[in-house]
Amino acid sequence: MAVEPIAIVPDEVLTGEAVALDVQPLGFFLRALGTLIDVLVAVAGMLLLAWVSGWMLGEDIIGTDVSSILSILMIVLVTVVLPTAVETLSRGRSIGRLAVGGRIVRADGGAAGFRQALIRALVGVLEIWMTLGGLAALVGAFTPRSQRLGDLLAGTYCQRTRTPALPASAPGLPAALGEWAQVADVTRLPDPLARRCAQFVRQAERMQPSARARLAASLADEVAAFVSPLPATDAETLVRAVVAVRREREYAALRLEDDRVAGLVARTPAGPRGFPQR
Repeated sequence: MAVEPIAIVPDEVLTGEAVALDVQPLGFFLRALGTLIDVLVAVAGMLLLAWVSGWMLGEDIIGTDVSSILSILMIVLVTVVLPTAVETLSRGRSIGRLAVGGRIVRADGGAAGFRQALIRALVGVLEIWMTLGGLAALVGAFTPRSQRLGDLLAGTYCQRTRTPALPASAPGLPAALGEWAQVADVTRLPDPLARRCAQFVRQAERMQPSARARLAASLADEVAAFVSPLPATDAETLVRAVVAVRREREYAALRLEDDRVAGLVARTPAGPRGFPQR
């Protein structure tokens, strides 16, 4: 028996169970905005630490001979230690990524850990701080998932965590046409016309009344040639009823197919490792 290869598109991740997950990487401009927010927060933290150390020097709390050491420690703390700690403890989040709806994950879709966070922070000193973000922007603009150099070395990318709201559920069959739906023949309806009707039903509430009535009448005239018997109703109700009947029958057919496959698998004797014999 030939094994068919699994096609994985660029925005899919193949898990260890051979399941392709559709994950969306965060776009280049949103990544840049999130990085800018993180940099501004880091600069604010650095200024705060500088003010505190200056106050301590002015009050002779610490000696001037350790001021250079404190400056180096402050830079390391803000640019490496804090980003690594925040990203590790928050599982790939930061203030900037929370604002734009992103999260750092591994290339296989798993949560990033300490090693990935440390590599990204160390490389970030070069590509974000020393080059003012120029190197990160250049690399991110030419990678499929807007990955910066630190992501490429750590094997990570920024995943989109905010997905658009699901569309409203399609309206069901009008109650007055329940008996008609049991005997209606809508199988001859061409697929292109069926798709246009379904699109009209989804968008009808957002259309102007005149355009909505005109499009409903046009679709009803086309549908009338493929539906038998025709119910005594207005044009828009006819279109909605045909879409609802086709949707319910297609769903019922899919359920029957799933039940048939499940029954075949249940009746197939298992092999030595629990897999069905062929």
